[in-house]
Amino acid sequence: MLILLPPSETKATRTRGAALRWEGLSAPELTDARQQVARALQEVSSGADAAGRLGVSPNLTEEIARNTRLPEAPTLAARDLYTGVLYDALDLPSLDAGSSRRAASRLRVVSALYGVVRTTDRLAPYRLSMAVNLDGVGPLVSFWRPLLDPVLTGAAGRGLVVDCRSSTYAAAWAPSGDLARRWVQVRVPGATHMAKHTRGLVARALCQEAADPRRPQALVDLLAPRFDVELHEPSRTGAPWVLDALSR
Repeated sequence: MLILLPPSETKATRTRGAALRWEGLSAPELTDARQQVARALQEVSSGADAAGRLGVSPNLTEEIARNTRLPEAPTLAARDLYTGVLYDALDLPSLDAGSSRRAASRLRVVSALYGVVRTTDRLAPYRLSMAVNLDGVGPLVSFWRPLLDPVLTGAAGRGLVVDCRSSTYAAAWAPSGDLARRWVQVRVPGATHMAKHTRGLVARALCQEAADPRRPQALVDLLAPRFDVELHEPSRTGAPWVLDALSR
């Protein structure tokens, strides 16, 4: 099972620690692309118009400045770097040993800077959205899409793809072929502020379960004891199954 998560806008930071080692990240085939995006991000973030070009508030001066110090910034594991509602609900630090191992294996975070990472990858804090168009790189969604396809298709193997991403990050990769028939998008009816919270709880529940379902209906059976769930068939060929989930 492959569980896809969005990053968080806010990131934790550290004052001391090891610097970024590109070659030490998972999916090393993305190293050149990651470094290309990092160089473009550093250049944009050094300009007076950085906030506008990055689509962030001009008040985020420290976060923008942080983008210019990526090579020497103290790193954190992705499980500690990403914060906010979804990650609070996921609560990786509180998982038992078996669940933690499954989280490290099953979870992937899709990132505008790093492409895709495991929760154990050590990352430098950054501020960058997948919706940004970087000079020399172009729209990040279009840049990453062909590069993520072999990485994520390989990671999914013969299992399900459980998609907890926001629409901005979902645009960066969509399963195709046979894998598309095992693609389940988690939706929270009402699209309230509780959506991120519920997706975090779903991801946590799937890390706590040793079972590795291979069919969308089996996912419903796995989650039904904890959530009110309803599965909807794909609206067209190549579209995902949609799993409506509400926490109890």
